[in-house]
Amino acid sequence: MAGEPLTLFDIGPAPTPMPANRLLQVRRIYAEAAAAASPRGRQVLGRFPDAEVVEVPSHWQIPDLHGNAGNVERWVRTKTETLVLGVRKGLTTRPNGRSADFIAPGPSNGCAMACAYCYVPRRKGFANPITVFTNIEQITAHLRRHVARQGPKPEPNQCDPHDWVYDIGENGDCSVDALVSDNVADLVATFRTLPTAKASFATKYVNRQLLDLDPAGRTRIRFSVMPDDDARLLDVRTSRMDERIAAVDDFVEAGYEVHLNLSPVVLRDGWESAWTALLRQLDDVLSPAAKAQAAAEVIMLTHNEALHEVNLGWHPLAEELLWRPELQEPKRSQNGQDNVRYRAGVKRAALARLDQLVAGTAPWLRVRYAF
Repeated sequence: MAGEPLTLFDIGPAPTPMPANRLLQVRRIYAEAAAAASPRGRQVLGRFPDAEVVEVPSHWQIPDLHGNAGNVERWVRTKTETLVLGVRKGLTTRPNGRSADFIAPGPSNGCAMACAYCYVPRRKGFANPITVFTNIEQITAHLRRHVARQGPKPEPNQCDPHDWVYDIGENGDCSVDALVSDNVADLVATFRTLPTAKASFATKYVNRQLLDLDPAGRTRIRFSVMPDDDARLLDVRTSRMDERIAAVDDFVEAGYEVHLNLSPVVLRDGWESAWTALLRQLDDVLSPAAKAQAAAEVIMLTHNEALHEVNLGWHPLAEELLWRPELQEPKRSQNGQDNVRYRAGVKRAALARLDQLVAGTAPWLRVRYAF
């Protein structure tokens, strides 16, 4: 029965519980019955053996989470203590053309981190803990078929000069997902065998377990970076900036392609000097090997009025930087959401200035695209 504790049949050898981690201290797992009974679902449940398991009809239909305005006051606690298990119903790969050629059906939705500008909670209401999709075999099979249909990439583009690039983490952070299950490991292994395609995901969390996955150059990790003062206010529960930058060389050595997301660029007093300092740090810290393969995406802040109202309930200080009506205008996103972005003239001038800063401070950093 929906909403009742879920009784599981014999799940075989018990998976190893997840080591203690400040991001995830899971006390309750909402689970679709089919997801809980699957091999991947059993793995997740085994990693959190003390969690209460509650059956739900759908990962989209959880009244305690979705649409519950009371969760604003316990925003971070919900992300820490709750997981959801579901079966991904729609396996669709859609064209992108910006960060990647295609957006793949991801292995999760939601995140344990709490970046104040994140667009994902706009879809599921007032809480967006990690939802793990347990039908990973169907996801990887779908991707193999899609890649095979494309054939070799006919010509270079700004996504990649040789390979089709598939973003596998549009609605979550794969580095954190890899703490919860082997979904990300399975995707890395899948793309390792595909000579015409590579996986890609952005991350704000340094998970050194990923260094053992042997990506063989077929997975691109994009570490998001911003001035540390901004990150301490806006990138809640993420790895600190020094840690992200220090990890780049190790991931390059482990066989990943490592790019940088200059994201988001938040306009505030002193933003130019703060970004100059960050670019200098990158120039000082990264090895010649990391610089030789690096490229960047520049992403100006996009915000949302509904998220602004939510943030006022749990993190109002962030809104002093994010909500700037005197600088912003409405924007209809590719996903059909009504957002706000910096006005065209303001954005154009800021991008031109940041391009100058990159050229003057980190000329090795090729900007793939900016928006």
